[in-house]
Amino acid sequence: MRVRGVVLEQNGGPLTVSDLELAPPGPKEVLVRIRASGVCHSDWNAVDGTSETVCPAVLGHEGSGVVEDVGAGVTRVSVGDHVALSWTPWCGHCEECARDLPHLCSTVWPAMGTGGLMDGTPRLSRDGGPVYHYSFLSTFADACVVPERSCIPIGIDIPFDVAALVGCAVSTGTGAVWRTARVRVGDRVAIVGCGGVGLSALMAAVVAGAESIVAVDAAAQKLDVARSFGATDGVEWQGSAEATAEAVRAASGGGVDYAIEATGRPEAMETAFLSTRNRGAAVLIGIPRADAVLSLPAVTIPRMERRVLGSIYGSTKPERDFSHTLDLFRQGRLPLDRLISHRLPLEGVEQGFALMHSGDAVRVVLEI
Repeated sequence: MRVRGVVLEQNGGPLTVSDLELAPPGPKEVLVRIRASGVCHSDWNAVDGTSETVCPAVLGHEGSGVVEDVGAGVTRVSVGDHVALSWTPWCGHCEECARDLPHLCSTVWPAMGTGGLMDGTPRLSRDGGPVYHYSFLSTFADACVVPERSCIPIGIDIPFDVAALVGCAVSTGTGAVWRTARVRVGDRVAIVGCGGVGLSALMAAVVAGAESIVAVDAAAQKLDVARSFGATDGVEWQGSAEATAEAVRAASGGGVDYAIEATGRPEAMETAFLSTRNRGAAVLIGIPRADAVLSLPAVTIPRMERRVLGSIYGSTKPERDFSHTLDLFRQGRLPLDRLISHRLPLEGVEQGFALMHSGDAVRVVLEI
């Protein structure tokens, strides 16, 4: 079938909206008609070369839509189902899957790097040549073919734009709080970086019953937004990790139990670590450049029992966690729709990236 998609022609750009051919779904694959796709900083990491990507590739990894066709052996979904898409399918038989860590599946991550689906080959093409997938999904398109295990059924009452965000930003933030850190009632939390992921973590900390939540960002207007989501205090970037962390410790009454870092910048990671009190943990969500190095005061790790916790996709199990998150949205306890600041058509993707970089957007959604 013919589809339109946003193609990254090579690392570093340009982006083009192109007509493409999409092959039908193979065994254990699903064709999804995309209805909404979030514009995520991870997509920009492919554009600017932070994350090396096989090109040409259709970007987008945060999407939702309606099942239009299924391949042989598909049992999880049927034609007509509404689905949120997860960019972390799993094989079910590797060592990590056996350890109940499907988000770290050792079969999936190498396959993702090929730009294909689970068999390493793409379903997209243009003028007879291959066009590759981004994170198995490629949601910046009218439709996509994805692994069956990327499809998480949702209720027809869930808006597609909200469901799209649960596919990446929301789960990355909420999972870091609920699954990686396991924040408890009365804990002190800092959120370093108040974009869509950081604000999702902030909302999760509110639901978890955190005693205090200190928002940290370089943009004062984002701190105002964070307060409206439940932050008890805000700290603007003070010019260095040490000074900013000192301000967080002062605002929190001596340091936090968990500092959730959502930017991928080493100085923000250092801020998170230095913001913690005895036995506190820096929970690092953001993806840094491959050559980035993080320097920490080593003596405080044993003497204060400070910890560093990595968190990919919020340690999320989509089959379990998407439904939990959406139930909280239904109850009004997670106002996920408030994250969406701008809605654009597919052709507006570059405007979406510009809004993301300007600081004027919380989350941009492409309505397709």
